[in-house]
Amino acid sequence: MTLADRLRTALDAEHETAPVLLAGDERDPGPEANGVPTPAAVLVAVTDRAEPGLILTQRTDTLRRHAGQIAFPGGRIDPQDDGAIAAALREAEEEIGLARDAVQLVGTADRYRTVTGFEVQPVLGVIPPDLALRPQPEEVAAIFEAPLAYLLDPANHVEASVEWQGRERHYYEIMWQDFRIWGATAAMLVNLSRRLRLSDWGSA
Repeated sequence: MTLADRLRTALDAEHETAPVLLAGDERDPGPEANGVPTPAAVLVAVTDRAEPGLILTQRTDTLRRHAGQIAFPGGRIDPQDDGAIAAALREAEEEIGLARDAVQLVGTADRYRTVTGFEVQPVLGVIPPDLALRPQPEEVAAIFEAPLAYLLDPANHVEASVEWQGRERHYYEIMWQDFRIWGATAAMLVNLSRRLRLSDWGSA
């Protein structure tokens, strides 16, 4: 069975107990129209290795939102996009130079609503290893690959809290090497871990 097939089977599997998923950040009104969140999509690109990895980016320090943070390639769904999958593929091509035809689509994972008013649709796909990816310098400071099994291991999901805008905000963070993955990106990884249940089909 190919990696894409294994991921697709795990994504679509029905379990005796439904996974407890994170729906979104506790938030005040954000940049959305009439209380409706702005639709967005990200590409969760898994490398097709014996030990699969996951492609992540570090955003530049000059961006207005989430400067310097770790993120999946992605962004808002534009009117010309044919849905979330098309948006995720377009954004990945623009941000990291990942050709759309290099992505073997697996499916869509659980949506997540961010503190900044976006409802993000993760799109899961498999890509060949060691592609020559190129960061878009205005948005992406670095591209790196982290082990999928490590990122999805619940033992590495640390719950933390911070005082933010007068209230206590709870979030998850995942430390890998010198990278601190937290906020919406970590939450989507937690959800993906709970949905896929990698331990049910062997080490990735």
